[in-house]
Formats: sequence, C-alpha cells, structure tokens
Amino acid sequence: MRGQTVFVTGTDTDAGKTVVSVALLQALAAAGVPACGFKPVASGADPHGAGLANADALALLAASAPGASLQEVNPLLFEPAIAPHLAAARAGQRIEPAVLTAAHAVLAERFPLVVAEGAGGWLTPLNDSLLLGDWVAAQGWPVLLVVRLKLGCLNHALLTAEAIRARGATLAGWVANHPEGAGAERQGMLDTLSARLGPPLWVQQGFEAAPSAVLARLSGR
Repeated sequence: MRGQTVFVTGTDTDAGKTVVSVALLQALAAAGVPACGFKPVASGADPHGAGLANADALALLAASAPGASLQEVNPLLFEPAIAPHLAAARAGQRIEPAVLTAAHAVLAERFPLVVAEGAGGWLTPLNDSLLLGDWVAAQGWPVLLVVRLKLGCLNHALLTAEAIRARGATLAGWVANHPEGAGAERQGMLDTLSARLGPPLWVQQGFEAAPSAVLARLSGR
C-alpha cells in the first residue's frame, strides 16, 4: 500500500472534508499506518507564528504521522478566503499543476498513505484552463465524496459523482455528513443517495469506522 493516495472531495465548501480527512488519518494511525495529510492548495489564511497558515492544513498536519512540515502538507497558500484561482491571480501568481504533483511526490515517497483534501468542490478551478478534478483524475487517485445532508444535496451529490466519473476517476465511496436540522428527511436522503450514487456509504455522521474497515475500503476489499 506504499505511496497510495485517497482524495477527499465534497459536494460544496464546508461539506465536512477536513473533518473526514482528519478522522481518516486518525483511524489509519490507530491501525499503525503512518499516513500524512495533503492540502495541495488552500485559500484563507490566519496569522501563525511568523507567517500565515490555513486552519484546514494545520488540522491535517496535527493528525498526520510525524515527518512532514506545514509547507509540505500545504504547498500553495493564499491569504484571501476566495476561490483559489482568484486568490492566486490577486497575488500575481498562477497555480501550476506540476507544482502540486511534485509536492505530492515528496509525501508519497515518505508515507505509505496520503490523504489529500480538495479545496471547495470537485470542479474548483485551479487556473484559467484547469479544474481541480482534472488534475486529480490525472493522478489516478480514488475519490471519497463527502455529502453534507441538507436541502439540495441530492442534486449536488449526483452531479459531483457524474463529474468524477466523466473524468475517468474512481468514486470509491461516500460519507454522509449530518448537519443539525437534517431531521425527518435524513433517511430519505440516505436511501436515495445509496440507490443512485453506486459506491458504498463508508460511514454516517463523522468518521467512526474501525481502522480495519478503513483499510479494507482503501484496499478495495
């Protein structure tokens, strides 16, 4: 399983990608697998030490096995909390996929498993000609979709799944994130998504699967 990567995407911003990614890293650590988080690009930074840091990247680093720096976990960081390609343009930069690929290779050489977390949703633009999903699909990574159960999530989840498959990527599974107020419609949403998404529901509400179950999912068993 050395060098394996799973990519965590969501139906939208704040779908719960970081919560799931951190819990996945913690489950792997409990199973004795030294995994590392990876936030290729992040927009939205706060003061941290002598510089700036993204809260999601800090959470991933804290849950990762020792041996990686914050810069390695999050190679591209932009201060304004706006779409990454717009934040990069404001900084006079352009997000180059080769930079992200090289940064991932460093972690993949050092850790048996990398949990990569996206920014925004699957079709978040990286620059004027490339979407995040295009770059991820080119890496050949299995994708885990986080669905925040709320009004509109059925459309968002099915469109995202369709876009993932359209790019030749593998949708390995999905996580149902239950916000407050999902209420009586929750089971109906789960039933509809279970019937239509195709891949298995890994877990509901957070990420509480046993480490053995997580490893089995990642190994395709």
